[in-house]
Amino acid sequence: MITAKELNTLGLPADPRLMSLALKLVNSALARGSGEETDHPAKLEAMRAAIRALAAEPESMLNHEPLGPLARMFTELFPDGAGFTPREPPAPWKQWGSVDVEEEAVRQMENACRIPGAVRGALMPDAHTGYGLPIGGVLAVKNAVIPYAVGVDIACRMRLTVLDMPLARLFTHRDEFITAIERETRFGMGSGFEKNARRVHPVMDEDWNVSPITRVNRDKAWKQLGSSGGGNHFVEFGELQMKVPARMGETELMPGSYLALLSHSGSRGTGESVALHYSERAMSLRPRLPDSLRRLAWLDSDSEEGREYWAAMQLMGRYAAANHELIHAHVLKALGAQELTHVENHHNFAWKEEHGGESVIVHRKGATPADTGRLGIVPGSMCSPAFVVRGKGCEEALCSCSHGAGRLMSRAAAFRQFKRADMDALLRENGVELLSAGLDEAPMVYKDIHAVMAAQHDLVDILATFQPRLVKMARDEPRHKRR
Repeated sequence: MITAKELNTLGLPADPRLMSLALKLVNSALARGSGEETDHPAKLEAMRAAIRALAAEPESMLNHEPLGPLARMFTELFPDGAGFTPREPPAPWKQWGSVDVEEEAVRQMENACRIPGAVRGALMPDAHTGYGLPIGGVLAVKNAVIPYAVGVDIACRMRLTVLDMPLARLFTHRDEFITAIERETRFGMGSGFEKNARRVHPVMDEDWNVSPITRVNRDKAWKQLGSSGGGNHFVEFGELQMKVPARMGETELMPGSYLALLSHSGSRGTGESVALHYSERAMSLRPRLPDSLRRLAWLDSDSEEGREYWAAMQLMGRYAAANHELIHAHVLKALGAQELTHVENHHNFAWKEEHGGESVIVHRKGATPADTGRLGIVPGSMCSPAFVVRGKGCEEALCSCSHGAGRLMSRAAAFRQFKRADMDALLRENGVELLSAGLDEAPMVYKDIHAVMAAQHDLVDILATFQPRLVKMARDEPRHKRR
């Protein structure tokens, strides 16, 4: 017997109509005969080979016995979208910075510009290898959205809040700040708040029925509302040093030092569920994509799946923003502080924009919007500064800049190469107090943020730097490998 899961592994799309017929034809054919012949390994392997051939080129199997009817249905259901004709020539793209950028990340960017709907691409100086589109990749396409080019952590984002307290208070009342972070958010995979402590925000009153995935995950999302999660997500206090006078929101900040709160997190478990569901759906609808492009499978914007994903992505964007809003509001309330102003931005998202006179969907996977005058945040590591930047609107970069420093090595490599004492020594040297973090987030695993910023001087202006002083991240825990 061959299962639906095996049929999908062999290359058949997970379309229920196709699968129903395939299971009927395949297993009826295997059941013909009697005795040991029914499950003979050679017979099974011949059927598997026939299924692979059909998935690769269904037109050649139209008269096959017994899979001809399956081949005809395949070509009817997927007359165009399941096939792959690479864009010729590939869409143009440009790279910013080359130091410590992996060859595979460059190759992934090249591959992304070969998909049929690609219009233009850009690779940021913090780039490193991801799934499908590299982290730090920007890709504009027409009439389609690519779930893996948005990323698994939909709407991963930054928020910086400037407090009305003097910077010195962070050092004279250290325990108050530690308590505020420890009590007012949660860290780690699956973390959240119990029912009697759940956060309240209008985002939970929105329509969570826009997708079956958001519908079934609403309670999980509510539990995790206002939490920070794991991985490279953090909440930290530090010194915001204004370099020039600048307006942030409704407030004009003059040069000098300010106490600020910085956070980095996204849409938590629900966003991941949305991403993985629609990524799998896109790949099942594009079964003939080569392996190098499999995770760049797209959903047509006007298809049911495309509209569902877009609505779910937008909801996850508002949900992620609510997470940050609540973290900052609760931490400030615990301190008795008020907000002077704040800056925030997504860096894993897709936007409908106009570029080169045409309407496109711009995917920024680990990249910050940087259109003219827009403010954003580019973090470094727990021992290096984050930067508040103002976009210059560079069209060649699709009005984007990096989303951080970018990793130098994998999480597994970090555990092999470093010891906790290495990280602790560097923290002491830089005057940073770490409440908790995994060794895979040690400062040494990141690129030089100053080199990254120098490589994108034509993309953004630097308005301010933020130096971490009190940092909290999730403790060591098992990591997802999806990116």
